[in-house]
Amino acid sequence: MPYSLDIRFKPLYEAIGSLHAYICRKSHKKLDLSSSWPKEVGGRLSPELAELLDATDIDAAWKLTYLLVYLSPSETAAEFAVWLGGMTAGDLYELMSPYANQFPANMAAFRDRTAKLFELWDEHYFRHLDGTIIERLRDEARHRKQAFPSADPAAFIDETANGLFFEPLEGLEQVVLMPQYHFQPFNVISHFGHVTICHYAARVYVDDEDFLSPHEYRMIRSVAEKSRLKILRFLNQGPRSFIEIVRHLELSKGITHDHVTKLRHAGMLTAHFEGETLTAYSLRTSAIGQIHRKIMDYIEQG
Repeated sequence: MPYSLDIRFKPLYEAIGSLHAYICRKSHKKLDLSSSWPKEVGGRLSPELAELLDATDIDAAWKLTYLLVYLSPSETAAEFAVWLGGMTAGDLYELMSPYANQFPANMAAFRDRTAKLFELWDEHYFRHLDGTIIERLRDEARHRKQAFPSADPAAFIDETANGLFFEPLEGLEQVVLMPQYHFQPFNVISHFGHVTICHYAARVYVDDEDFLSPHEYRMIRSVAEKSRLKILRFLNQGPRSFIEIVRHLELSKGITHDHVTKLRHAGMLTAHFEGETLTAYSLRTSAIGQIHRKIMDYIEQG
């Protein structure tokens, strides 16, 4: 593989993941978190933090926040807020310029606002998070690091990130995988010059209910639909673009996108990325066999 691979985790990465989950309001109903989570979190917020969050969007400035989190030496959200607040505008331009070429019009204002956002989010939400979540994410990263040296890199990324393939690009030197909990089942992929960063859905859960995990149940439900089975059969012929899938199904783009998304989140497809651009889908044959095993494992537990 022409690029190197790294697996990283620290609480700061989950802090931005939890912020992302809260800010991305259109995804709230699709998260593995309890449907009441946004309301419960909203009830903890100070007026100042609520106002900051209401004014924050998943936009170019937010993408730069992900870059700063990646570049920061800080371990926690509180440390990140202090570190960022101590940087000059010139420091930030110098730090980010090898990775990006578009910056906020007022870097100092962006710095101050972002530092305050992380400070308050940590105070009102993140520092009170169940410590089991952080420990399980640490264990996930540790387990993946141990498994990687003996694994095929492409197969390792596909299995770790539940169906992702990063195409080699000119200039791409490294792919960094970071497990996340709050924004499951989504992945957050950011490309910065020679680095692609993927905060991947780690399939980590703290509810030990005597049932299939949310991901396992999603796998089974994803294939219980005629059009989705047609997509799987079509992709068995090889990778296809989204438009090719639309034409094959003869359905609208919106309905097709919904079917493809459900299959992606269930890990039934491999999504092929060039940087942040999703170019094609292919069938994950390994996931087909997993469905049978998960059903039988659950039945035989009784």
